[in-house]
Amino acid sequence: MHPKDFKISGQIIDVLNEQLIEGTIYIVNGKIEKIVPEKTEHKQYILPGFVDAHVHIESSMLVPAEFARLATVHGTVATVSDPHEIGNVLGLKGVEYMIENGKKVPFKFYFGAPSCVPATPFETAGAEITAEDIEELFSRNEIKYLAEMMNWPGVLNQDPTVVQKITLAQKYGKQVDGHAPGLRGEQAQQYIAAGMTTDHECFTQEEALDKLKYGMKILIREGSAARNFDALIDLLPEHYNSIMLCSDDKHPDNLVEGHINLLVKRALAKQIDLFKILTAACVNPVKHYDLEVGLLQINDPADFIIVDNLESFHVLKTYINGQLVAENGKTNIPSSENEVINNFNTNLKTPNQFKVPAASPNTKIKVIEAYDGQLITGSLEVPAKIEEGHIVSDLTQDVLKIVVVNRYQDSEPAIAFIRNFGLKEGAIASSVGHDSHNIIAVGTEDESLCQAINLIIKEKGGIAAVGSVGEQVLPLPVAGIMSPEDGYKVANAYSALDAAAKSLGSTLASPFMTLSFMGLLVIPALKLSDKGLFNGEIFTFTPVQQPSPA
Repeated sequence: MHPKDFKISGQIIDVLNEQLIEGTIYIVNGKIEKIVPEKTEHKQYILPGFVDAHVHIESSMLVPAEFARLATVHGTVATVSDPHEIGNVLGLKGVEYMIENGKKVPFKFYFGAPSCVPATPFETAGAEITAEDIEELFSRNEIKYLAEMMNWPGVLNQDPTVVQKITLAQKYGKQVDGHAPGLRGEQAQQYIAAGMTTDHECFTQEEALDKLKYGMKILIREGSAARNFDALIDLLPEHYNSIMLCSDDKHPDNLVEGHINLLVKRALAKQIDLFKILTAACVNPVKHYDLEVGLLQINDPADFIIVDNLESFHVLKTYINGQLVAENGKTNIPSSENEVINNFNTNLKTPNQFKVPAASPNTKIKVIEAYDGQLITGSLEVPAKIEEGHIVSDLTQDVLKIVVVNRYQDSEPAIAFIRNFGLKEGAIASSVGHDSHNIIAVGTEDESLCQAINLIIKEKGGIAAVGSVGEQVLPLPVAGIMSPEDGYKVANAYSALDAAAKSLGSTLASPFMTLSFMGLLVIPALKLSDKGLFNGEIFTFTPVQQPSPA
């Protein structure tokens, strides 16, 4: 499929100059040769394509080539992608896999050099990405930035390795992405002064304003798990030059439904100025990261989309480098053969490995409190339910057992308890477990937990549900976190598993996405790694059982 010379007419939305031009665009060799203002019969609107300013492609459970097939249908022409998920599994080899797989399709993938692999020393990852690896990545044109610096304590304390990575980014003229949920005031100012230029983790306007004040750009995130659009969108009218839109993590079923286009439509519904919205959705990522993405200017690459009108904002066509890659809700990008690489080495488990002996008859347990639509969690302390000397799930209080199994080597599972998953029977499990991607599972009893975990071990990666729904598993053999198969088929299989989890009782909007973040130690307050229960506010392990007076 080669781009052809052609022209296209309609209402041209020139975002950079904030004007609407009725006219015709002439495309030659995939670039915009000229724009001629003239009367036209075409009422369609032509505008720059959308850019997801921060996404982990791996969270779609699709390899880049398949992600592109789904995203272009919604008008996305480029992504700013942090490959630290596969980096935690396979290191530099994993990052290179993402770059090369992305080249199979006409889509503009731009990647960051992962800054925190492993994410913390408090979990077992499959690989390490060193400062030397980062320097090697910076020599590649596809690598545009140092990806999210989650180790904000290391930044503030001037950890030598952290400083070395930031210095390398500055040496090569690369932006540095931040990641500092809840950081405010003097600490935020210090973090930003050290070179962090963006943050996608703000969950209140006050926090975002604090960071904007010190010169940081704020990404409004609306993904499958973390949804901050409603909390932050009112900042856009005043701060549109410092705002971008992103998904961060988008599961395949949600990607079939929409992408950045949905955020644009929601912003329009709030009567926010069109040019300000499109500045955030299209322009700011291109300028901030210096992307080779066209913005509907003469000599730009012909990267643009056509929508029917400014109310329904239905994407009719998507062009990348002058090539029609999607039209009328269908992708024109064919599915490709995708290589499988992995790092998965643990043996099948037995139910006895998930038993928790009670320290005393009156023991209390610390419980992770999951929040729907948030990565942050709460911390509770409740009386343990004890049967035959062992602490068990307490369905009446919605306190269920949560387990993390090291998938890189054989070791005993880490076990804790969690509230708000809502399961009434069975278990769900996933080898998508940010950031180290060990196996994480929540269940009502040990047999189901073991069964779900073993389904994933047999497939060397996947998501699974067991119970009255039977045994259901979606294999994810690429690094244990992605499928090499057709993206739409994967989305359907994921939807079936999502429905299975909900039929087991889960009340969460996206049970598997929420599950995948319950091991993300850099987000407070309480999380579980393969090494134990972890307090993300003070960065230390904490015991599950809290003995109480008799």
